Amino acid sequence: MKIIQLLIIFLISTTKLYAGNYYFKEGVEFFNNNQLNKAKFKFEQDIVFNPKSEKSYLYLSKIYNKQDKQDLEKKNLNTVILLNPLNEEATYNLAKLKLNESDFTGSKKLIDQLISFCKNYCQKSISLKLEIEKSLKK
Repeated sequence: MKIIQLLIIFLISTTKLYAGNYYFKEGVEFFNNNQLNKAKFKFEQDIVFNPKSEKSYLYLSKIYNKQDKQDLEKKNLNTVILLNPLNEEATYNLAKLKLNESDFTGSKKLIDQLISFCKNYCQKSISLKLEIEKSLKK
C-alpha cells in the first residue's frame, strides 16, 4: 500500500514539474517572438507551479521594461534578487533602473555589490559605476 502511495505522489510531483517547465519554455518562445502578453501569461503560469522560479520573474521584469512599467519591473527584479542575491543580470538591471529614477546612492550600492561577485557583467558594471559617480558629482 505504501508503494502505491509513493508512486502516486511521485507521478503527481513529476507532472507538476513538467508542466511548470513547459510553461517557462513556452514563455521564452513567446518573448523571443515579441508576443509579450502571451509570454507574461506563461511566466505567471510557471510561477504558479514553481513560486521560486527566478528566471520567470526575470523575464517578467524584461516584459515590464519593454512595456515601460517601471514599478512592476522593479518589483520583479527585487523578487529575483530575493530568490538569488547573486543574480548578476537582475542586480545590474535594478541598478540601471534606480539610476534612471535618479536614485544614485541606491544604484551605486547595487553596482558595488555586483562588482564584488560578477562574472559576466563586470565590464558593464564598471561602466555603469563610472556613470553613477559622474552623476553624483553634478
